[in-house]
Amino acid sequence: MAVKRTVAVKREKQDDITRLRALAHDLSNSLEAILQACYLLGQGKLEADSKRWAQLIDSSSQEAASINREIRKLLRSLSEE
Repeated sequence: MAVKRTVAVKREKQDDITRLRALAHDLSNSLEAILQACYLLGQGKLEADSKRWAQLIDSSSQEAASINREIRKLLRSLSEE
């Protein structure tokens, strides 16, 4: 009985990791669209306030992308266990 429970727990863990990897991938796609839009905004002529807001969005989305890469790296290492 304990073996069945261990197998079930491992299966659930792997399913959770798989779902989290899919979510992280989807988040990467969304962040990429934001980063590309920020880049395009930065190429145009913006007033000072608008430029600061665009820079804030860009730096925040860059940080979010970095965090997401770390999450994906961790999930890869967990799935190799």
